[in-house]
Amino acid sequence: MEIPGQAAIVTGGASGLGRATAAMLVKAHAKVALLDLDAGRVEATAREIGALGLVCDVADPAQAEGALRDAREAHGAASILVNCAGIAPPKRIVGRNGPMPLADFEAVIRVNLIGTFNLMRLAAADMATLEPAGADGERGVIVNTASVAAFDGQIGQAAYAASKGAVASLTLPAARELARHGIRVMTIAPGIFETPMMEGLPEPVQAGLAQAVPFPHRLGRATEYASLVRHIVTNPMLNGTTIRLDGALRMAPQ
Repeated sequence: MEIPGQAAIVTGGASGLGRATAAMLVKAHAKVALLDLDAGRVEATAREIGALGLVCDVADPAQAEGALRDAREAHGAASILVNCAGIAPPKRIVGRNGPMPLADFEAVIRVNLIGTFNLMRLAAADMATLEPAGADGERGVIVNTASVAAFDGQIGQAAYAASKGAVASLTLPAARELARHGIRVMTIAPGIFETPMMEGLPEPVQAGLAQAVPFPHRLGRATEYASLVRHIVTNPMLNGTTIRLDGALRMAPQ
């Protein structure tokens, strides 16, 4: 799919991977709506990169429907969806104070998995109404975000790994189902990247994590994630799979 002129939606678009992706799409001449919970950051980011900023809890059906309606009124039905919204609070199944509160596990699943599926189902319904484009009759591309934790999650990442493993597992059946509409579904599983979550760690911890990456010996850059999104969107044979973007990193238990 050619990016110029396409309407695009990016969740978690006010920071990190989502911001870099939204900026890339704007630079490629797409009409971008970025969704995020942080109202102040949404407004600032949208103004800085030239996008439409919408405050939205991605796991809330009514809020998601409202955000897509606003984006559709501004830009038309989106043919590109990139789901970057996510949380990663570490917590052991059984910690010093006893078992993990079930609400903590549910919160991670709600944002990372249900939020991803919620936007995917709504955006796919819009994409299915678009006129097919190009020789292949393509109508849309959906790129979800998993994590290498889906495959080798560490101690304290049970909820996060479960949510991201589910996103990875969702990829193929979703791609098979939506193929009849000319909609592709892909997932990226980033390794350790420079994001706001990572920036909260002390410098020595960040340096140690960077050295764990075989090559290059550094944290991934959000622009590198955005670059892969761009390639996925423009390469029609990429469909129904999860790509690790991790510099050959395989995480140890802790």
